[in-house]
Amino acid sequence: MTTLLDIKNIETYYGPVMAIRGVSMQVREGTIVSLLGGNGAGKTTVLKTISGAMDPQKGTVHYGGTAIQGKDPDWIARQGIAHVPEGREVFPFLNVDENLRMGAFSRSDGDIQDDLDMVYDYFPVLKDLHKSQAVNLSGGQQQMLAIGRALMLRPRLMLLDEPSLGLSPKLVQEIADIIRRLNAERSVTVLLVEQNAKMALEVGNYGYVMEVGRIVMEDTCERLREATDIQEFYLGMKDQGVRGRRRWKQRKTWR
Repeated sequence: MTTLLDIKNIETYYGPVMAIRGVSMQVREGTIVSLLGGNGAGKTTVLKTISGAMDPQKGTVHYGGTAIQGKDPDWIARQGIAHVPEGREVFPFLNVDENLRMGAFSRSDGDIQDDLDMVYDYFPVLKDLHKSQAVNLSGGQQQMLAIGRALMLRPRLMLLDEPSLGLSPKLVQEIADIIRRLNAERSVTVLLVEQNAKMALEVGNYGYVMEVGRIVMEDTCERLREATDIQEFYLGMKDQGVRGRRRWKQRKTWR
């Protein structure tokens, strides 16, 4: 299995503040890789660095063997990397069909009807609402629209930032099922950023854990689910002291 995305020692800043600190990771083609961590860990910054929304001060990002760090976001998108940002960011006053067509703006073939049909097959509710403005959709429907718009690019790699954020457990499961199907049926490689560790570790093949801008743990998702630290601090199986306080500093094994 070949390495599709290879990140080595990237450092990215917000002004004087270092957001990610020497992060290295790999995404193999045909896999789903989950990137876990709490708020402020630097997960979103990693995705923005890959997609060109931010430039790293140090390190390299190779995609399909080509260095892409510092390239313009539209150039990176044309190489087959689709970024679904946190918060969905659909075009609120365009209808569903128009939003989806915007996802194919960088394609030169102009033949997108098959892709529209494919998206509507994955998300039948969007077909029913294809003339509705995106602003009138529910949060779950907007998330489906954002993923569908990314699919219109015919991506080789999809970057998903918190797709379960704000959704009900039922919708979280639906989104998880769609991610699995896209990977299995469309051969889309996925880098999934999530705070919902349960969902991310069930969907993913391999996982990384970030804390304060750095990778502190990595393994197969199956092994991560069994790790004591992951169970306590991400899956809610907390070991508590007599006063009910989490013993984070005493029990975490990473440094």
